[in-house]
Amino acid sequence: MNDNSIFERFYATATRWPNHPFLNILPETAGVYGIPAGEITYSDMLARVLERSAALATAGYGEGTRVGLLLQNRPEFLELWFAANSLGASVVPINPDLRRSELEYLIAHSEMSAAFVVPDRLADMSAAAMAVGSVMVPITPDQPVRTLLKTGRPASNDASDREAALLYTSGTTGAPKGCVLTNEYFLHSGDWYRDVGGLISLREGMERMLTPLPVFHMNAMAVSVMAMVTTGGCLTLLDRFHPSTWWDSVRRSQATCLHYLGVMPALLMKAPADPQDRDHAVRFGFGAGASAELHAPFEQRFGFPLIEAWAMTETGSGGVISAHREPRKIGTHCFGRPTEDVEVRIVDDSGADADDGKPGELLVRRAGANPRYGFFREYLKDPAATDEAWEGGWFHTGDIVARDADGDLHFVDRKKNVIRRSGENIAAVEVETILAKHPAIRQVAVAATPDPVRGDEVVALVVTGSEQAEADIAANIARWGLDEMAYYKVPGWIGFVKELPRTPTEKILRAALKDLVAQQMAAGALHDTRSFKKRS
Repeated sequence: MNDNSIFERFYATATRWPNHPFLNILPETAGVYGIPAGEITYSDMLARVLERSAALATAGYGEGTRVGLLLQNRPEFLELWFAANSLGASVVPINPDLRRSELEYLIAHSEMSAAFVVPDRLADMSAAAMAVGSVMVPITPDQPVRTLLKTGRPASNDASDREAALLYTSGTTGAPKGCVLTNEYFLHSGDWYRDVGGLISLREGMERMLTPLPVFHMNAMAVSVMAMVTTGGCLTLLDRFHPSTWWDSVRRSQATCLHYLGVMPALLMKAPADPQDRDHAVRFGFGAGASAELHAPFEQRFGFPLIEAWAMTETGSGGVISAHREPRKIGTHCFGRPTEDVEVRIVDDSGADADDGKPGELLVRRAGANPRYGFFREYLKDPAATDEAWEGGWFHTGDIVARDADGDLHFVDRKKNVIRRSGENIAAVEVETILAKHPAIRQVAVAATPDPVRGDEVVALVVTGSEQAEADIAANIARWGLDEMAYYKVPGWIGFVKELPRTPTEKILRAALKDLVAQQMAAGALHDTRSFKKRS
């Protein structure tokens, strides 16, 4: 069999190591999902995938079909993804925290032909499909597969260039953008991890990786899954990060490596020191956003390095940069230097190359004849945004970094108007668009405010014509928002102003808005609505 698709890569590994464990379901995760605990071997998973593939083929799934997956971190997600991929179909991973407005947009924009959904979200998905006139009828993974009412679209003859997934990422122009990711994108991600070496070297057939990150995001889906599939390792997917039981999960999983986001080390360091802090088999953690102040103390306490890296959904592993070799310059927000396969520029506002030590926007591309190798193919239905992102033949990341005299890169800030809360990217304009529907809101602008645990928190400044008390309006907006958008996007702080800072063309003046938020926070004028922000 060839090695041009995700399924073909998995099939080859399952054939080579049929009895090796592929997935490890810990008891705590099994209890949350109501599924059996224990290990699933490569041969067992292959049998599940082939059974689902046959059912999908009979129902008309094939090249060009898009399949929604709202399945959390359950084994069924991988079963259906690999099965769909074997037929040339693409999957649309769906964040289970999405609510009414977000689901409607996703279904309509992706034009998904089908969706597999956890039982308690079937009604929501069905209502969203009906609201946008979609003929798609969602089902659970345990229900018989329905014959497709809507056929797919033409697909590429080259399997490696065929769309394998459509991942939505927050942009700066309101609605999320659909990143078209090919088989090549995922295969290269596995190859990169297998070959990169250094402090994150993977041993074939030996590694056990633990991640609490969601498989509907690029990190777990493209990096963790494909790393283990490519090297014959075992993946433990937690339902999410649980600080109080984290180290128990690490030990029970026998993890040799793990993936993290910056909020995780910060929360783990809050726990009292324990004699078992180094009682584990972890060789390294791979992630981003570790606190500069806590980076070294964490490593000293728990006995393994946190390898900081940089990537985006759009860049995949084609443009990844990581501090996987010493010296790592711990505590300086250093994420290493590019390998010979990746080219970078750091440019100032005029587009000129910034001097060493001076912050500028990071531009990246693949070295060699194909500058987009391993990157996303395009933004779905948005060629203008795709061209803008690749202006001048470089991918414009929107991240502000600085290069030191040694050539190492240090993260500084984000140029894009994106709020980064607990690892989730939140587009301010998207939240503004949804909040504008609230009857008490005449105008609204959204920005970030620093949060000691979650990095950023969402702030909304509102112009209202309501006669209600501000505290009551704020509470009402927060409660209402939970039905319209993912809980993490709902404002955690709400302030009321007579007018919003605007440009002469009536656009929100973002720099002035940031200053106004800081002033309101310092003055104690914002209403704290963080207690409403709880996952359903």
